[in-house]
Amino acid sequence: MGTTGLLVGLLLALLAFAFYWLLVVTEGTYLGTGVVTWLYDIAAWRYDRAKGLTFVDEARCIGIPLAEALNDVDAPRVLDVATGTGRVPLAVLRTGDFPGAVYALDRSREMLAEGHSAAGEELSVVQTIRGDARALPYKDRTFDAVVCLESLEFMGEPEMAIEEMVRVSKPGAVLLLSNRVGSDAWWFPGRMAGRGRLEDHLRKIGLEGVRMERWQVHYDLVWASRTS
Repeated sequence: MGTTGLLVGLLLALLAFAFYWLLVVTEGTYLGTGVVTWLYDIAAWRYDRAKGLTFVDEARCIGIPLAEALNDVDAPRVLDVATGTGRVPLAVLRTGDFPGAVYALDRSREMLAEGHSAAGEELSVVQTIRGDARALPYKDRTFDAVVCLESLEFMGEPEMAIEEMVRVSKPGAVLLLSNRVGSDAWWFPGRMAGRGRLEDHLRKIGLEGVRMERWQVHYDLVWASRTS
């Protein structure tokens, strides 16, 4: 193979890598929110199977801790931002007789539809809406807990989304976010990823009680509260 052939082969390899990085690894985030939404729309039917979620893990790490954090709140309101197929609403509702209301928002119409199709009556009590995390369609100080899992690194303006989550949170509300960590975080330059970065940002904007706990290989859970 001559020099030209080697260059062509190298170029094709680079193009294949770029394609894989842009559409598979980073799920279209560097191509705009429209592409991200489109990719989730076409993959919605197999999303839950690909994630391999289990009831026990979701309840132990998400549902039960959230319910306990809201134990002293009468009729708590919980918002799940970028809910996907409704994993957080299901985790909360499956902890038992949850006394509050659960709201769920996502940009992907098909992900929302898939969640309702798969969960049936369980999600019928959840108020779902199609919307953007950067412009939440709710009034200030509405929710007692706001959750956003496995999504911030796919947002081009995560700081704006976090600002919106804080805006719709009541004083004393709980925020539960996830942070992409480890070697995986290197695939998301310029995004909200990397251990400690999310925690530092939350403290910088005035949230308190910021703490991290290990969750998955590629994600930490970060808890915080709004005090004013």
